[in-house]
Amino acid sequence: MSLYESKNQQPSRVGLLLLQGLILLLFCIFALRFWYLQIHKGDYFKEQAMNNQLRQDNLYAPRGLIRDRNGVLLAVNEPAYALGIVREDSKDLDATLKTVSKWTGVELAKIKKVFKKSRRRVKPFEPLILVPNLTFEQVAVIEANALHWPGLEIVVRPRRKYIQGPLLSHVLGYVSEVDEDELEDDSGLAVGDYVGKQGLEYVLEKRFRGVKGRRQGEVDATGRRLKERILSPPVAGEDIDLSIDIELQALGGKLLEGKAGAVVVMNPDNGQILAFVSAPSYDNNAFTDGLSQKQWLALRDDPRTPLQNRVIQSVYPPGSVFKMTVAAAGLHYNLITPKDTVYCPGFTKLGKYVFRCWKRGGHGETDLEKALVQSCDVYFYKLGMKLGVDRLSEFAKKSGFGSLTGISLPHEKPGLIPTREWKKRRFGEIWHPGENLNFSIGQGYTLVSPLQVARFISSLVNGGRLLRPQLLAGEPAEEQSRLPITDAQRELIRDAMIQTVDSPRGTARRLRKKGVVVGGKTGTAQVVKLTDELKKMKDEDIPYKYRDHAWMASFAERGDERYVVVCMIEHGLHGGSGAGPVVKAIYDHLYSKKKKGNE
Repeated sequence: MSLYESKNQQPSRVGLLLLQGLILLLFCIFALRFWYLQIHKGDYFKEQAMNNQLRQDNLYAPRGLIRDRNGVLLAVNEPAYALGIVREDSKDLDATLKTVSKWTGVELAKIKKVFKKSRRRVKPFEPLILVPNLTFEQVAVIEANALHWPGLEIVVRPRRKYIQGPLLSHVLGYVSEVDEDELEDDSGLAVGDYVGKQGLEYVLEKRFRGVKGRRQGEVDATGRRLKERILSPPVAGEDIDLSIDIELQALGGKLLEGKAGAVVVMNPDNGQILAFVSAPSYDNNAFTDGLSQKQWLALRDDPRTPLQNRVIQSVYPPGSVFKMTVAAAGLHYNLITPKDTVYCPGFTKLGKYVFRCWKRGGHGETDLEKALVQSCDVYFYKLGMKLGVDRLSEFAKKSGFGSLTGISLPHEKPGLIPTREWKKRRFGEIWHPGENLNFSIGQGYTLVSPLQVARFISSLVNGGRLLRPQLLAGEPAEEQSRLPITDAQRELIRDAMIQTVDSPRGTARRLRKKGVVVGGKTGTAQVVKLTDELKKMKDEDIPYKYRDHAWMASFAERGDERYVVVCMIEHGLHGGSGAGPVVKAIYDHLYSKKKKGNE
């Protein structure tokens, strides 16, 4: 027996099996890992490898253009530059962010906040926008140093430009960078996108936005682009033509310079809005560029409230403008006839309370036409007592007050037409008889917007149709309801408006224009109850905040050419002298000789 054949030198069978098992296990692990990498995760790692060489990113689509009714451009797009960071290419994120702060002047804390908020929504090999708007000087500095800071990338995208700036800010609104809530609600948005936040930009966001394109580029080890090709071109958003006449809009803006108020010019036959002016205004381009916190607070807290859209968001006591609605209600409920008269001594009494007419000496015997032409308060006090709150509220609501007009703008307010139930809920009190008198002259709790008044005046001259105000050119007229009066009753009020302009004693005689039929109604809406001391003051000596609001509601026609113009001047004192000159200047423009010759 040889030495190696000794029984004690034979290898252990158990050890061999264990060794073979370990080898088999190791082989299985390698095989499983190979399967995992090559088969299960093959597509993922292939994509990762391709991304090291070939990368895809978005091509931003320009928003649709906005033009006025005559084709004048109002909102366009211009190239803008943003700074993004591709995390996968950046060797030192902290140092890179500090450098970005130094170059752009943006606080490091703000840049880090943007980075932290956006990183979960942006892929590592796609640019994450750190600074949305760069100046040309900043772009030059970044481009000159890009080789030393891999991962930084200049992103070119279209930026909204509002050519008219503040003149149309309450109509167009503005765009601004998308926020978290909008990202959650809309899968088509990505970090750094711009969306409409106010005005038509907000309402028509989906039409304006367009569709992004895709681009594929070949990059080197430092992330620099070497070659690129377009996979799908971007599709621009829809172009929109407005009903607005920019010349008329500019005139309205100029006439309200230095004032707070609103002007509406409306085509009564189809509801098209030709001018929509709210003053003071703000520059909507500032939101596109990006407001600082300090700038935003200054704008928000401005006591002149430039962000407020006074055409649809501000509601005011209508004053004597409301008397046309009250007169229509009296005719509708057969409580008056055109020939019925009321004697006006300059006041009327209800119990121990005295309600005065604006004319101290009174108007004497007054019928319906005279009451409207000379705006006699006593006539309407008497009519208000006959009507009562229930009938007057019902009729006013059917005339379009106390509800939204439906215009395509956000945050419209419905105003207020009071009722017994409303007062009980609001104040826990019953309706008092004296409140009918205040209600009948457009005071008390009643609140309306300038656009509601324009829609009501339009219905008086278009056959009684309450139309939805339209801001887009070419939109068909949309009838919402009809005035609850007969054509004959409507013509009575319309004719009284014409006499208010033509009569020597008419309160709107300032609007007379040769060759044009003009009807109007002035309104002086009390803001606060004046003390005896304030009543003795001259108008110019009354503190601004205590002065009455000034209204002028009107229509004009020459042949088939008809317009409704409503102006409201906050604290403008008197309708005829405060709002009247604005309306007169607008009609002078609309019916100018030059315009007539070009028709």
